[in-house]
Amino acid sequence: MKNLLSGFIGKKNFWPRLLIALLAVLSMGVTLSFLIQVNLGTDPCTLLNRAVAARLHMSLGNWQALMNMILLIIVLIFGARNFGFGSLFNMFLIGYTIDFCTWLWNQILPMEIFQLWSVRIGILIPSIILFVLSAALYMDVDMGTAPYDAIPYLISVRLPNVSFQTIRIAFDLIVTLIGWVLGETPGAVTVLMVLMLGPVISWMGEWLTKHFELFRDL
Repeated sequence: MKNLLSGFIGKKNFWPRLLIALLAVLSMGVTLSFLIQVNLGTDPCTLLNRAVAARLHMSLGNWQALMNMILLIIVLIFGARNFGFGSLFNMFLIGYTIDFCTWLWNQILPMEIFQLWSVRIGILIPSIILFVLSAALYMDVDMGTAPYDAIPYLISVRLPNVSFQTIRIAFDLIVTLIGWVLGETPGAVTVLMVLMLGPVISWMGEWLTKHFELFRDL
């Protein structure tokens, strides 16, 4: 039980870790809202969620919350551990942050600017960098893993001879294909996310653990 709830209790530097997890998740939501406006693709999870939400005529936030609760039950059945505040932040804040920011940009920004390639590239590059770093930071701060992100870890435990990076890339690719079949078009950003997320998460975890005591396990 302690392992299951390790993102709620028993962490050294608990409050700084909690704040980092919250800010990282909010950053992911904000950057994804910009990537959606730029319309060159999103990460695989958001791509699939947008496809399903559109088919069910639900807001992205509502569908993502429902999907995460279903996935949580599944991953717990199959032995997922490390559930905590970071899990809850990811499950419920990213989708609603995207919904809110999308509404906000529609109110204060002329949508025509997102048709200009200079603006799209100017938004695209920092948004990709910030999203990938935020995703890696949220996972490496070790305050709980979201159900979606727990699936590759569960697979990697059962396939010890296959690297986590390879499993994560394959998993994201499958999710992207499902989202495509359901009607959401992948873009260049989606391809980058499929190739980058696994390696960057692993690399950043090693780097942070080496250089910052905050990220070291108990």
